[in-house]
Amino acid sequence: MSGPCDQDQRYLEAAAAYGPAMQRLARAMEADAARRQDLLQEMHVALWQSLGGFDGRCSLKTWVYRVAHNVAASHVGREARHRRGRVAEAAMADLPATDDLPAEFERDRARERLNRWIRALKAPDRQVMTLYLEELAAAEISEITGLSPGAVATRISRLKAQAAKDFREKGHD
Repeated sequence: MSGPCDQDQRYLEAAAAYGPAMQRLARAMEADAARRQDLLQEMHVALWQSLGGFDGRCSLKTWVYRVAHNVAASHVGREARHRRGRVAEAAMADLPATDDLPAEFERDRARERLNRWIRALKAPDRQVMTLYLEELAAAEISEITGLSPGAVATRISRLKAQAAKDFREKGHD
């Protein structure tokens, strides 16, 4: 087992390399900004704690994604239990009514629509889709989720088709 210095160094490397992906995962899993920050902090704490037991049997990338997705799945489960019996409302910012919106603003709106769509998925599909959007291969997603590569590929195909249909129906294509 490695010492605290190795654990700290591994954490710093992992956070530098995969911190943005962890932020995107948190954004996809949690709509509320304050709870999203809490989720991200939980991910970082769990990652640091877990690196004491990291033995290199998988890549650091796979390890980070597995830890982050496990924390996110636990968070979603807690939130679902907390909200049981209430209707969850999607948080939407008041958007100005103008046709002259900058491209960056439009991309942010599109990302938020996609994140709302992802948050509405069941947990296993949400996990596969967020990993797919991080451009992980089916084999890597399989290693993280425990699903077979074929099952991952099938889910991705089905989810992409469903997203296209949902966005077309709502006029978001």
